[in-house]
Amino acid sequence: MSNLKEMEVEQLEARKAEIMNEIEAPDADLEALKEEARAIKEELETRKAEAAEKAEVRQAIADGVTEVETIETIPTEERKVPSMEEIRNSKEYIEAYANYVKTEKDEECRALLTENVSGTVPVPEFVYDIVKTAWERDGITSRIRKSYLKGNLKVGFEISGDDAIVHTEGAGAIDEENLVLGVVNLIPQSIKKVVQISDEVLDMRGEEFLRYIYDELTYKIAKKAADTMIAKIIACGTVSTTTCPSVPAIVSASASVGLVASAIAQLSDEAANPVVIMNKLTYAAFKTAQYANSYAVDPFEGLPVVFNNSLKAIAVASTGDTWAIVGDLDHGALANFPNGDEITFKFDEMTLKKQDLVEVLGREYVALGVVAPDAFCKITK
Repeated sequence: MSNLKEMEVEQLEARKAEIMNEIEAPDADLEALKEEARAIKEELETRKAEAAEKAEVRQAIADGVTEVETIETIPTEERKVPSMEEIRNSKEYIEAYANYVKTEKDEECRALLTENVSGTVPVPEFVYDIVKTAWERDGITSRIRKSYLKGNLKVGFEISGDDAIVHTEGAGAIDEENLVLGVVNLIPQSIKKVVQISDEVLDMRGEEFLRYIYDELTYKIAKKAADTMIAKIIACGTVSTTTCPSVPAIVSASASVGLVASAIAQLSDEAANPVVIMNKLTYAAFKTAQYANSYAVDPFEGLPVVFNNSLKAIAVASTGDTWAIVGDLDHGALANFPNGDEITFKFDEMTLKKQDLVEVLGREYVALGVVAPDAFCKITK
């Protein structure tokens, strides 16, 4: 860090902008850059205060004041109160949060917070990033629309209704719409995953321990959420009921060219960003069809392909099994997290103590469901 007092204001501002770019580098020294940014901020504030004081003196002279009253100030130590973000990223808080995960006792975390936080204590930022990355890493959960409303969530959808009309001014009143609505009731459930860890892992401290635990469990939970969403799409009938939107279906025993186009034709106008969901072995069957046509056609019609192996491969699917889905996950699916999208843990040190193992249960509370008619089309055998 160069001598900040020798730098012009423009140079300080330029350096501050450089730091914003440098923190994105994979090997960035974040602590050093954060300290330099803090020092630059303090120096700019000092310069601003000095400039204001000089301006006040100049104005007094311009107003004809020959003597400017000077008040002697006694320097006092200024104690900076750290922000919530700084606390969450501090080594002390990360260590306290690791202990909270192990013991479910949050007193140590709350003692470090400068704000009174009700409910679950805030997670360190890097933990939040791990959970967010897990949901974004899966092709299905990354596309599902999300909400964070407390309790059960009721989502209305239209079963049938009249189209809009063009009404000429002065013409007779329009007919009353014949509207039939349905309601999806999204009830949260716990998605759980258990892993067994050794005593040595349990003895890990701070960030090392949290990274290990979250990396082990978070992706598995996100994957189960994706599989659950697929099961709910498959469970919907081809005709809407008062509690479940319609999911049309087409039947095919082969991964033929033009099949995805036929599925797209079954979707509503609101399903504007569809994807193709299938097992990887089914993907290979579609590629074989493409090779047979000397690459002259795209069997997926330009849509993104998302893999999910909870769908059976076409080669092993039985009659009536859904082996592919075409649809818009953002429009037709919803995930509601009534307690936020963080993962909670429980530790069992007794059941497997003779093997020197500890069971860790990771849990996420979420409601998943299909919320719009004709947002998906099933391809069945």
